Amino acid sequence: MTTMAVDATRPLATGRTVLRLDGISKSFGAVAALTDINLDVAAGEVVAVVGDNGAGKSTLVKVLAGVHAPDSGTIVFDGRPVEIPDPGTAISLGIATVFQDLALCENLDVVENLFLGQELSPYRLDEVEMEKRSWGLLKQLSARIATVRVPIASLSGGQRQTVAIARSLLGDPKIIILDEPTAALGVAQTAEVLDLIERVRERGLGVVMISHNMEDVRAVADRVVVLRLGRNNGVFDVETVSSDQIVAAITGATDNVVSRRAARRAGHSDTVPASSGPPAPDAPDALGTPGATSAAGVSTHEVST
Repeated sequence: MTTMAVDATRPLATGRTVLRLDGISKSFGAVAALTDINLDVAAGEVVAVVGDNGAGKSTLVKVLAGVHAPDSGTIVFDGRPVEIPDPGTAISLGIATVFQDLALCENLDVVENLFLGQELSPYRLDEVEMEKRSWGLLKQLSARIATVRVPIASLSGGQRQTVAIARSLLGDPKIIILDEPTAALGVAQTAEVLDLIERVRERGLGVVMISHNMEDVRAVADRVVVLRLGRNNGVFDVETVSSDQIVAAITGATDNVVSRRAARRAGHSDTVPASSGPPAPDAPDALGTPGATSAAGVSTHEVST
């Protein structure tokens, strides 16, 4: 089967490109976490970034979020080269990041978490306006939260993810980065988060989704960018690629014990013996000792030393 991959060094977006990375590299001492990474994200597109542990996904997220400055390369945002030296710059540009731990305060309610650090307070806290805006954000995302005055600690994993994403929308971003948004969630909560990602895309925002779950990736992503050992290792159209091809790009190999076992099983099913009589006695081995036959029909020999 032919892998439907675009040029691995230049992942091309199909719509208006909002975010473009050219040759981004980042090292920590002697360890090269990212090497010549290229990435394009268009408006209204979900790009899944996948890879094994140590592939560079988390470092890439932190570079885009302003946590780490790249050693080399160019970041083009909304048509102009930019530098992202700190998280505040990323937010002001329009890049919002929802990290895997969500960074929510469980003892505060939904409104307080949404506006934490950016409270509406011309003279004193405008609780009414903040609550109205909170309901507006949650309504846009079709969130299933009964009240915005409930502590975060009482919400489900899917509802917490909803609050984290709603908080990222307060700054009117153009790109949202989701780091493992469905990790440690149940089936129903995962479906809720995937629906949420669809609604974010419908608003015309670009979404970068970091994930290990191939089913989640295929459910919402438009393209899949594979990282391997800190480098681009393929870009795939979700509509034309199989999960096996993506996994092969992640692992860097298509010929492995799993694929060989599957090929043997396929070959065995095509060549079923016509008769199933008793097996013929084993021929003597090189030492003249007949081998014993196991229940699976495999000849075994006991060698004494």
